[in-house]
Amino acid sequence: MTAKTAPVLVTGGTGTLGRLVVPLLREAGRTVRVLSRRGGEPADGIEHVAADLLKGEGLDAALEGVETVLHLAGGPKGDDEATRHLVAAAQRAGVEHLVYISVIGADKLPLGYFRAKLGAEQAISESGIPWTTLRAAQFHDLALTVVEKMAKLPVVPAPGGLRWQPVDARDVAARLVELVLGRPAGLVPDLTGPKVYGLGDLSRDYLQARGKHRMLLPVRMPGKVGRAYRAGDNLTLEGASVGQRTWEDFLAERVAAA
Repeated sequence: MTAKTAPVLVTGGTGTLGRLVVPLLREAGRTVRVLSRRGGEPADGIEHVAADLLKGEGLDAALEGVETVLHLAGGPKGDDEATRHLVAAAQRAGVEHLVYISVIGADKLPLGYFRAKLGAEQAISESGIPWTTLRAAQFHDLALTVVEKMAKLPVVPAPGGLRWQPVDARDVAARLVELVLGRPAGLVPDLTGPKVYGLGDLSRDYLQARGKHRMLLPVRMPGKVGRAYRAGDNLTLEGASVGQRTWEDFLAERVAAA
């Protein structure tokens, strides 16, 4: 197979980001093989395979004939172990390009999730497989989930110094497709949203959009995690690629849809 006819394997292809990436790859003329734990129904140019990244099961069959892998699958823990399983199978299959989505602050935030992301990055960069890694800010979808949950409380906490640069998943998907279609580039510039918000600002915007009224209570985040967030270790203020869609645009869409 040539690079253009070989399927692109997309892990996590049924998730928030995968559901956006797969049709963009099809529009670009690529066939797609979606890896998930349960598989799925095939469609034009799209096949599904069932495999378990955490257990390392089913990966050799999933990677057969694949030259490019887009690794989107992730969870609250175990991303480093799952990625090591994927890398080992990719080495056996002779994969020529491994593209990974990570998170800004993976090398700085003293939290298990970020450490696992960094471990996954290292497994890929040390694999000997040509690679590309994109670190992105938190998605608008995550910001919405967080503020929706906090808005159910009688008083909404507003952690001081906790700032986000939320980015639209559609902007991330478009950038990832560019990287998949391009040559291996190593660690590329981070991708952020166009504005920086305090978590209290995000909550205030959500409450206003939904016509709700809650008191916001400033709180201080303690320890190493609090210091890291106050220092902006989860932000990229210079040299980043910047998405187009703002939090306000995203929020207006979601509230209108609801």
